Amino acid sequence: MNRIDQVFRTHKDHILSIYFCAGTPTLEGTAEVIRTLERKGVQMIEVGIPFSDPMADGPVIQHAATQALRNGMTLRTLFSQLEHIRPEVQMPLVLMGYLNPIMQYGFENFCKKCQECGIDGVIIPDLPFKDYMNEYRPVADKYGLHVIMLITPETSEERIRQIDEHTNGFIYMVSSAAVTGAQKEFNAQKQAYFQRIEQMHLRNPRMIGFGISNKNTYEAAAAHAAGCIIGSKFVSLLEEEKNPEKAIDRLLEMLKKEE
Repeated sequence: MNRIDQVFRTHKDHILSIYFCAGTPTLEGTAEVIRTLERKGVQMIEVGIPFSDPMADGPVIQHAATQALRNGMTLRTLFSQLEHIRPEVQMPLVLMGYLNPIMQYGFENFCKKCQECGIDGVIIPDLPFKDYMNEYRPVADKYGLHVIMLITPETSEERIRQIDEHTNGFIYMVSSAAVTGAQKEFNAQKQAYFQRIEQMHLRNPRMIGFGISNKNTYEAAAAHAAGCIIGSKFVSLLEEEKNPEKAIDRLLEMLKKEE
């Protein structure tokens, strides 16, 4: 069974997934960040593939990607760093990146390498659903790789149900149509969106991301989904601390603290 599916079978709520950009804060630190997050009790990790022209990332993650590229991070380098991670790490690992560098690597080569490294899923924000269905899904399925699709408040019910029917793992609920970045709270409109999707009773579990950075946003999202994805806040803490243990300790404390 895919490790993503195992997590959702074992943990029914408050699943915490952390995003960070590979190659930050140092080129060689990627594996150490992963090991530290698992040791600290994080249930899933999204490893960002840095790209020079991201469309959905806010300034914090854009800065991290730029720094990672300057540090020399490439997809080939990332795979070499993850080749021997599996004996040390049991949690699901998801790669998140844009289509351009993946296509340059070759999609089947990419999926094959994911399988060899023990990667469980991939999120490609700019992969059109139609292209996924027609070209990419058969290849990903061949290598046991879940392709996770994103939905937003503007995604139609018809498209959401298509995504739910034809993907596995989980559905990534983007909290708003804006780019990534920390928010202090989710307004009534966003919470109504969470409730609307919850009431659709989808087959796949849902994870809410974009804007989660404190107890208010974490609890509001966790109340309507299987868990939360935190990116920008952890990335900024990692940049400040240069130490994954200190960064995740600060984040976990923030998620408990009343504003």
